[in-house]
Amino acid sequence: MKLARLSAAACAAASLLNAQSADAEIAKLKTAVAAAQSAGDNAWMLTSAALVLMMTGPGLALFYCGLVRKKNVLGTMMQSFIMMAVITLVWVAAGYSMVFGSGNPFVGGFEFAFLNGVGTAPNTDYAPTIPHLTFMVYQMMFAVISPALITGAFAERVKFNALLVYSVLWMFLVYFPVAHMIWGKGGFLNAYLGGSIPVFDFAGGIVVHVTTGISALVCALVIGPRKGYPSEPMMPHSLVLSFIGACLLWVGWFGFNAGSALAASGLAASAFVATHLGGAAGAVGWLVAEKLKIGRASALGGISGAVAGLATVTQGSGFVSPIIGAVYGLAGGLICFYVVTVIKHKFKYDDSLDAFGVHGIGGIIGATLTGVFATNTVNDALKLANGQPAPLGMVDGNTAQIGNQLAGAAIGVVIAVVGSYVALKVAGMVCGGLRLDPREETQGMDLAIHGEEGYNLEA
Repeated sequence: MKLARLSAAACAAASLLNAQSADAEIAKLKTAVAAAQSAGDNAWMLTSAALVLMMTGPGLALFYCGLVRKKNVLGTMMQSFIMMAVITLVWVAAGYSMVFGSGNPFVGGFEFAFLNGVGTAPNTDYAPTIPHLTFMVYQMMFAVISPALITGAFAERVKFNALLVYSVLWMFLVYFPVAHMIWGKGGFLNAYLGGSIPVFDFAGGIVVHVTTGISALVCALVIGPRKGYPSEPMMPHSLVLSFIGACLLWVGWFGFNAGSALAASGLAASAFVATHLGGAAGAVGWLVAEKLKIGRASALGGISGAVAGLATVTQGSGFVSPIIGAVYGLAGGLICFYVVTVIKHKFKYDDSLDAFGVHGIGGIIGATLTGVFATNTVNDALKLANGQPAPLGMVDGNTAQIGNQLAGAAIGVVIAVVGSYVALKVAGMVCGGLRLDPREETQGMDLAIHGEEGYNLEA
C-alpha cells in the first residue's frame, strides 16, 4: 500500500515536471516567434524610412530641378536638401512629441522632446512590434518631405533665408497640429485612438498632400508670379532629370504607403499593390487626357500623371482593395490634368511646378474616395463594441464616412490656409521680404544665392 502511494506520488511529480517543461518550451517558442516578427517588421520599417527619405533626396530634388530653368537648378535642389537637414532637427527637438506625444485633441505635448523616452522598446500605442526609435525616424521622413513639396509653388523666386523661416513656422502652425489630430493618440480626427470625428488617412493624404498642396496655392498667390510669367516661355531645362526623379518618387512611394502598415504584413502587401496601380492608372489617365486635348502624349505628362495618381491613392492605400487603387489613380490623373492645364491658366496663378494642382487636388480626391471605398475586408483594425470589424466606408454600409472624410479635408484646408499665410507674413517681416529682387531673379538662384552654377561646361 505504501509502495503504491509512493509510486503514484512519483508519477504525479513527473507529470508536473513534464507540464512545467512543456510550458517553458511553449513560452520560449512564443518569445522566439515574437522576436522573429519584431526583427522582420523592424527591417521593413527601417527600409521604408530610407525609401521615404529617398523621395526627398534625390527623388523630389531631381523631379523639381529638371522642371526649372538651368540658372535655378542648384537652388531648387538645395530647397529639398536643406529640408533633410533642418526639418530633421526640428522633428527631433519638438515635432515628434507634438505629433505623437500626449496632449489635447489638437496638438501633442513635449514628453518626447529631444527624444526623451524614445528608445528601443516599442511604443505600444502606435507600433507594438518595432522599436520606438524606428517608428520615430519613419514618421520623421514624412515631416521632411512635406515642406519640400511646397517649394514647387514658388520655384525660382524666393530667398533662401525666407524659405527656411517659412518652412519651420509652417511645421509648427500646420503640419504638427494636423498630423496630431489625425494620427496622434487622442487627436480630434483620429479614428482609432479616441478622436471625435473618425477620419481614415492611411499614409498622409490629408496630413501631407492636402496641407502641402493648399499651402502651395497660398504661397503662389501671396508671393506672386515669376518675373515674366505668363508671357515669357519658362520651359523645363532637363526633363531627363525630372524623369529620373519621378521614377525614384514612384519607388519611394512603396515605403510611404506600404510602410504605413507599420509591419511586414498582408496589409503592407495590399497597400503596396494599390499604390502601384494608382501610379500606373494616374500616368495612363493623364496621357489619354493629354492626347485628346492637344494631340500628343508627352513624357512630362506621363510623369506628372504618375505622381498625381500616387498622391491620390495615398490616403486610401491601406483601406481599399488593390484594384480600387487604379480607380484612385485614374481619377487623380484626369482631374489633376484638368486643374493644371485649364484652371491654372484660367486664373493665372503661378503654381510653378504644380504642387497645388497635383498634391492638393489629388489629396482631396483621395480623401473623398476613401469615404466611399474603405472596407474592413482589407483593414479590420477598427472594432465595434462586440469585437467585430467596424464598417469603414460606403461600400461597408457606412455612408456617413464620406462626410467625415470631407470634414477632415476641410479642417486640413483651413489650417493650411491660415497657418501658411501667417508663416509667410512672419517670414517676410523677419527676412526683409520673401522674394529675390528683380536683378537676382534674372540672374538665377544658383549664382544669386549660392554663388555656384549647376553646369560649368567650360571647366
